Amino acid sequence: MPFPDSPRVIYQKNPLTEVICQLSFPAILLIDSEVPASFQGKIREEYPIYQEVQGANLKLNFPQELAQVVGNSLSLKSGRPTYQFLSADRKWRVTLTRESLSVSTVEYKRWEDFKRHLETAFAAFLEEYKPHFFTRIGLRYQDLIQRSELGLENVTWSELLSPPIARELSAPEIVDKITHCVNQLTISLDDNGTKVLLNHGLVSNENSEDLYIIDSDFLTEEKTEVQNVIERLDYINRFSGRLFKWCISDKLHEALEPQPV
Repeated sequence: MPFPDSPRVIYQKNPLTEVICQLSFPAILLIDSEVPASFQGKIREEYPIYQEVQGANLKLNFPQELAQVVGNSLSLKSGRPTYQFLSADRKWRVTLTRESLSVSTVEYKRWEDFKRHLETAFAAFLEEYKPHFFTRIGLRYQDLIQRSELGLENVTWSELLSPPIARELSAPEIVDKITHCVNQLTISLDDNGTKVLLNHGLVSNENSEDLYIIDSDFLTEEKTEVQNVIERLDYINRFSGRLFKWCISDKLHEALEPQPV
């Protein structure tokens, strides 16, 4: 792995705004041709709220500041029906289209909890639609660092981010003049096609407060057999904590109040 190993922790002051897993597969026309009533029946206890969107541009639930970094790349544009199933508190969402199944949450705590929700939807999907294989597996984490919530208002970003991430924000001659700074890179994680699309940058909220966004989209576009999907996601997830820890300084790590798992 390209990022140093680090102990697994859960942050008490969790910077995650949303986590999304999306599984793509060859189009299943049955999903377009009839309302997924049977699929809903299998997950309705956990996801009682149903929404159907026809031919719209679907926006994922990213905060406004994150949208400034990634732009329209997170819109799901489709002229076909998209079915959404939400938890009663609307903090969890299952989205089904003819070519993808996704599970997302705005209240991520730990991988085991997220995987349990994912496995519920995944098992129902397999039983109902019987896909032959998957063409893309993605696991995406969006972190938003707000210094005022951590008591770090007077601490510079160069003290809170690792040197490879801080870069321009470490230049004393311009740092006070920077109002927007976005970087994007793709990093290969192994020899089997696993990679991460990393967007990170400095933006401002409606109160003109500087925030830092770390958006990590881990994925593989290698063909994955049905029985290997969860194992593959476990493998991809192992990169997430290491990448985030690589992006931040020890000072920020401690300010987020890590607890060992």
